[in-house]
Amino acid sequence: MKSKNNENNTRNNEEMMMILYKKMRRVIETSAVVVFSLGSECCMCHVAKHLLFGLGVAPTVVELDSSGDIATALHHLTGGDEKAVPAIFVGGKLLGGIESLMASHINGSLVPLLKEAGALWL
Repeated sequence: MKSKNNENNTRNNEEMMMILYKKMRRVIETSAVVVFSLGSECCMCHVAKHLLFGLGVAPTVVELDSSGDIATALHHLTGGDEKAVPAIFVGGKLLGGIESLMASHINGSLVPLLKEAGALWL
């Protein structure tokens, strides 16, 4: 009986993970900019959001805890990147973490990317 319950729990967890993954994918695809963040726990998340807000971008911010289903789904969305937070998506595509965001800002490619995604109009 335990084996049957374990199989059902595993199947239910997999189904819930797939639903969560699809919802997260939908948010990414329908928002110009999405930042997955650990909120006040993560100073790099704060830096990423502050930079985007400073540029006049209003990203969709998804605050999550460091463990659990959302973190697991995010791990899959970022291709298994161990440093997945903050995870910044622009125009439905993964830009990367704080390093990629800062590098694209410094080299001048961030603003055109944000304009192309519809996050900036100027």
